[in-house]
Amino acid sequence: MATPTWTNPLVKWIDHRLPVFTFMHHELVDYPTPRNLNYWWNFGSLAGIILVILIVTGILLAASYTPHVDYAFESVERIMRDVNYGWLMRYLHMNGGSMFFIAVYIHMFRGLYYGSYKAPRELLWIIGVFIIFAMMATAFMGYVLPWGQMSFWGATVITNLFSAIPLVGDWIVTWMWGGFSLGNPTLNRFYSWHYLLPFVIFGLVFMHLWALHVHKSNNPLGIDTQGPQDTIPFHPYYTIKDTFGLGVFMVFYLAFVFFAPDFFGEPDNYIKADPMVTPTHIVPEWYLLPFYAILRAITFDIWFIPAKLIGVMAMFASIGVLFLLPWLDTSKVKSAKFRPIYKQFFWVLVADCFVLGYVGANPPEGILVPIGAVATAYYFFHFLILMPVLGFIEKPRPVPDSISAPVIAPAAGEAS
Repeated sequence: MATPTWTNPLVKWIDHRLPVFTFMHHELVDYPTPRNLNYWWNFGSLAGIILVILIVTGILLAASYTPHVDYAFESVERIMRDVNYGWLMRYLHMNGGSMFFIAVYIHMFRGLYYGSYKAPRELLWIIGVFIIFAMMATAFMGYVLPWGQMSFWGATVITNLFSAIPLVGDWIVTWMWGGFSLGNPTLNRFYSWHYLLPFVIFGLVFMHLWALHVHKSNNPLGIDTQGPQDTIPFHPYYTIKDTFGLGVFMVFYLAFVFFAPDFFGEPDNYIKADPMVTPTHIVPEWYLLPFYAILRAITFDIWFIPAKLIGVMAMFASIGVLFLLPWLDTSKVKSAKFRPIYKQFFWVLVADCFVLGYVGANPPEGILVPIGAVATAYYFFHFLILMPVLGFIEKPRPVPDSISAPVIAPAAGEAS
């Protein structure tokens, strides 16, 4: 790949000493990208842009927030009412969290459908799972900061889960609380961690992109590029495509910011935290509901292992199993476009996740209890049993030799 020649004297002077402009040109302009990417590939860049919005608005909000149990709730109200455009910064931030999860979840399921976790992109996928873990921790701690009723009691429930861990569980809870009950040290710790973790996520995203650019992007056919006939430069083709996708997504995002800013929130969180009054139903944010349903799905002890510990293990395992996905999927074919059986079960998994989300959003009673247990069982069955077995029994459709083959083959046939 040719090194660009810079005409601007300042750019040329800097690049000669620190070739940052050459690096950006190679990675953002000349970067060879599969020519058949569809709009499902937009959500990776969308997630990155939303992360930047969250970091910028978070820094601005931190300038006016007071991390103290006596003043946190009032400082949020002051941001909303008295700080210039504080309401906008807060609504962009709180709804941006939901938009971030929407983009990342779609990005993840796209990877599941098209086999983006398979060799040689295993490490790319694993870094992505670490990003999801960091996102969930950041979101949970941010949910505590307004110090409303749901903030306080949600933090109480979730932190108490660690007490189920044998030997060290109570010590972990005490360390997280900074004492023997949820209070001011807890809020200070969560505020500190919530401020720090987005920069950790940013670092993981950089590593994610680094790993991506080593073996290049996957594509809807799941075929590695064979040469220049299969690729096009990232700019201007995909920069324009990503910009269009960003415009559409921003309309969706800002519709919530300006017209339904509290759509994803809980009414109880507009009441100041009161340790003496427990909300009727304690729920986490919507993006954690499937994992909350898995946590509650285990209602029985197994030998000497209590149900609470099994539930906690199942909740963390539901994300941890994704680390093993490159090896659990035994099929030689990446894309579900050529896997007729896997394609159907993929949509069953999507439906299963929605069912888990619904179960997690409602009290664990009546018919929802067995539904949650069945949905949880299928979730693990899909990854641990179904995917390994399908790789051996499924007969995939023929896969083209290259990305360009389906396009040029008819023409070649007519010429002959």
